[in-house]
Amino acid sequence: MPEYRRAYLPGGTFFLTLVTYQRYPIFSNIENISHLRSALAKVRSEMPFEIEGAVVLPDHIHFLWTLPTEDKNYSQRIGRLKVLFTRSLGSKTILPENLSNSRRKHRESNVWQRRFWEHTIRDEADFEKHLNYIHYNPVKHGLVSCPHLWDYSSFHKFVRKGIYSSNWYCSCSGERIQIPDFDKILEKAGE
Repeated sequence: MPEYRRAYLPGGTFFLTLVTYQRYPIFSNIENISHLRSALAKVRSEMPFEIEGAVVLPDHIHFLWTLPTEDKNYSQRIGRLKVLFTRSLGSKTILPENLSNSRRKHRESNVWQRRFWEHTIRDEADFEKHLNYIHYNPVKHGLVSCPHLWDYSSFHKFVRKGIYSSNWYCSCSGERIQIPDFDKILEKAGE
């Protein structure tokens, strides 16, 4: 079995990817996005951190989180988020039924993939590349034609702050746009 090693940097900023079990589109249901927001708020109240950027797609989530100065434990926060969200679903939510023997043995649910992907942000340029990746992700996956058309993203917050223009990588006017090169990020994004 491979040995996974994560980088833990106190006060660091981390790009994170969480994927649903068998890529089931749990977040196609708007109510589940509300459950996710509630779970995230609870985790932040228990273990503070800043959400620098985020996007929620039907079967996965990307975050940029910055931890407090002396704190490096993003894994604990992700574990808690997964548990709280899973508990919030109740029995009404339809999920994949084909659990493996391994998942049954470890009493794992059919909501999340076991692992998650992380990347420690190195500098401002690295932060910007990952933030752009997050905001372009709904377009990359063919869910919308332009970033501003996706509601479940921090993109709109960055437009209000004047960091992005509302037509950032927008093709609404029929213009052909140059697609950003995210090849290096794809290697570590878990997609």
